[in-house]
Amino acid sequence: MNIQTSTKCFIGASIIMLMAGVANAESVNPLAEKVRAQDSRFEDVAVARAEGYAPIPCASGLTGGAMGIHYVNAAYLKDDAVDVAKPEAVMYEPMADGTLKLIAVEYITSKGPASLDGHLFNFNTAPNRYGLGPFYELHVWAWKPNPTGAFADMNPNVSCDAMKGM
Repeated sequence: MNIQTSTKCFIGASIIMLMAGVANAESVNPLAEKVRAQDSRFEDVAVARAEGYAPIPCASGLTGGAMGIHYVNAAYLKDDAVDVAKPEAVMYEPMADGTLKLIAVEYITSKGPASLDGHLFNFNTAPNRYGLGPFYELHVWAWKPNPTGAFADMNPNVSCDAMKGM
């Protein structure tokens, strides 16, 4: 094996290890784990409804991907508190069979800059597509991995397509 081949093998192995490390870091994200532990009750959308959450239409990205259907708790939205066990929105992906699959939660507050367990919220100006004043938000993709990051807004692996036939 010559030096050029050895170098290519080393670089290839390094990239694979780096990618595995990123995937592993994503899967053991402490905040996502905490969210799963405290919010898995929402896997049944009836629980979200019983706790005062109401749906808003499925949100798709302009360049692809989606956030899914948000079930929003208006009382939590108004109180500006950030509590892992009381997300302002619970997010579901519509499935072809008509069911909803829990994929993420979203924390929202108008007070900021805001953070949760060291993760800074994103700032959204007004006007916005939700009709809210300026706000800070943090998505936590705790049930469906997001290749663009556990806290990104859109997930390229989520689709609202199942809603088209309904």
